[in-house]
Amino acid sequence: MASGVHMPEPQCLVENISGRLAVNPKALKLLSAIEQPLVVVAIVGLYRTGKSYLMNKLAGKNKGFSVGSTVQSHTKGIWMWCVPHPRKPDHTLVLLDTEGLGDVEKGDKKNDTQIFVLALLLSSTFVYNTMNKIDQRAIDLLHYVAELSKWLQTVSSTDADEASGPEDSVSNCPDLVWTLRDFYLDLEVNGHPITADEYLENSLRLKPGTDKSLQNFNLPRQCIQKFFPTKKCFIFDSPTHRKKLAQLEMLHDEDLEADFVQQVAEFCSYIFSHSKSKILPEGSKANGSHLERVVLTYVKAISSGDLPCVENTVLALAQVKNSAAMKKAIAHYDQQMGQNLHLPTETLQELLDLHRICKKVAIEVFVMNSFKDVDHGFQKKLETLLEAKQNELHERNLKTSLDRCSSLLQVIFEPLEEEVKQGFYSIPGGHRLFMQRREELKAVYRQVPWKGLQAEEALRKYLQSKESMNVTIFQTDLALTQREKEMEEARLQAEAVNFNVQVLAAILTQQHQMMERRQRFYQEQVRRMEINRLHQQVLQQRAQERYLQEEAKRIQERAQAENKRLQDELEHLQINDSNDDKCIIL
Repeated sequence: MASGVHMPEPQCLVENISGRLAVNPKALKLLSAIEQPLVVVAIVGLYRTGKSYLMNKLAGKNKGFSVGSTVQSHTKGIWMWCVPHPRKPDHTLVLLDTEGLGDVEKGDKKNDTQIFVLALLLSSTFVYNTMNKIDQRAIDLLHYVAELSKWLQTVSSTDADEASGPEDSVSNCPDLVWTLRDFYLDLEVNGHPITADEYLENSLRLKPGTDKSLQNFNLPRQCIQKFFPTKKCFIFDSPTHRKKLAQLEMLHDEDLEADFVQQVAEFCSYIFSHSKSKILPEGSKANGSHLERVVLTYVKAISSGDLPCVENTVLALAQVKNSAAMKKAIAHYDQQMGQNLHLPTETLQELLDLHRICKKVAIEVFVMNSFKDVDHGFQKKLETLLEAKQNELHERNLKTSLDRCSSLLQVIFEPLEEEVKQGFYSIPGGHRLFMQRREELKAVYRQVPWKGLQAEEALRKYLQSKESMNVTIFQTDLALTQREKEMEEARLQAEAVNFNVQVLAAILTQQHQMMERRQRFYQEQVRRMEINRLHQQVLQQRAQERYLQEEAKRIQERAQAENKRLQDELEHLQINDSNDDKCIIL
């Protein structure tokens, strides 16, 4: 279907075959072809209460959706009519008419609930069509279905992707239009007139107090107020005399009650003016293909049995509320653990302490949001789930630690592996160097913080995975060391022989040198002896010469002395002679 072309008549979108819902492929194909944003208006209510008539008026037609006049329900499943939006250009108005609730021929409350919930989830404006007045039964039913819708949104969130989400977001909740058919009450309170909207507001107003009965009274009203942030109420008089109702779709406006015609016109005008586009969880407007995925997702979830089915409404609400409370508690636990748990933890106790704190708060959240948790069955289930989450976190903690440590080991030991590849340790004694280097890197690894519980286990596994490298280096070292020993022995033997030769040569050299020294010494001695002999000769000659000189000197001295003596004697004789002469003279 092109984006500007719409259906001339309604198509069955969701078939109800023997109590099982199934999507009609033909209608789904027509829907998926719409490229314009969609305004989806769905109506739900008891069978034979004029729902189809209102939907035909919204389509601008007197005929289209089947309008019955007997006690037998006409509409089965959910019917769809796509028409141009009368007041929003480039928008398509999608009208969903649903099978009437409470059909005595069907007698299947479960099937009624499924259709009710599905219509609520598909719509952007939800028309709740009831008879005469707002009563507790209608409020309880709407509350019940709203809770089931939130539950189904939650369990379907992983499959719906962008079509749906688990969040209870106000922006994704439909507007509520409560229509009261054949309304006969006076709209006044304490003698003062009120509007239909005020009547709805009063019916949903909470009563102050904490009494259990008041809590039970307020609970469905709180849920409806929260689920439907925008609420509107319309009252309708009886359209015409009861006997003419069989030809209602054939009657013209002048054949109907004027008040009813005016009320229908006001209803249609409000829907056209105020109904919003169907919004996806991320905030964008839904087109046909988006709504197609929503339909498939929720029909699949309902058909798979995800929607709780309990005949007793209180028990059903307890199941829904407590299941939702469990999910809220688990979500809170997940959020707190996610914010405060930094994996990997250094110790197991760190994880256990944080789990204990978050578990305590999560149980408090559950207790605050629980409803009639008989025998604490849901709380016990929650505790079991939280323990399972703790075990899961423990496993994640171990895995995170192992992954981090494995990556860290690869980085730290990469230089060692590169050195091995380059043959750095393929030398004699290389294994000892390899082990020394490995111990150094192990020390570096152990100094890195935040490795977690698997630090030593990861190191052990890493070293074990590299054991073949260690063995290879060891064997290479052995082989090279043995070869080196052999070479060393040969070298030593060669050196010993060489040493012996050198020693022998040295001895011979030394002996030769000694002989030379002796020869030189002997020659030197002979030379010295000759020198000494010659020196002695010289000395002797000199001594002899000195002796001769001295002898000559002595002879000379004796000669001189003798001469002097002789001279003295001569002088004495002369003196004596002189004296004698004097004497003679005298």
